[in-house]
Amino acid sequence: MPLVRIDVNAGRSPEALAAISRSIHDAILAEYGIPERDYFHIVTEHSEGQIYAQDAGLGFERTSNVVMIQIFTQEGRSRDAKQSLFAAIAARLGEVGVAGEDVFLGYVENTASDWSFGFGRAQYVTGELAVPRK
Repeated sequence: MPLVRIDVNAGRSPEALAAISRSIHDAILAEYGIPERDYFHIVTEHSEGQIYAQDAGLGFERTSNVVMIQIFTQEGRSRDAKQSLFAAIAARLGEVGVAGEDVFLGYVENTASDWSFGFGRAQYVTGELAVPRK
């Protein structure tokens, strides 16, 4: 059950924002085999000058179309699984017009006890939800 935060510069249409979100979700579905309804995305648009995303010295230029993605999910997936997910997200975003150099990903892991889906209960701990497979 990843929680995905997507930050972009303002100016895209609602349809373009939905396509970005859906592309990321489809990549997670394909790579991690999560249920379709494990869809938790927060899309935030920022005014000009509120996103800074340079190349970390890698020698390329980003555009104002940068998509900053933070994925919060449970620990335990392999390095290869993460790399495969990153590639799948970039490929799917490419299909909706986001260039590879404009895809920035941060991946944060936690444990089953770090989630509550409502009612102030940790459903993975209480057994109301099965802990996702790795």
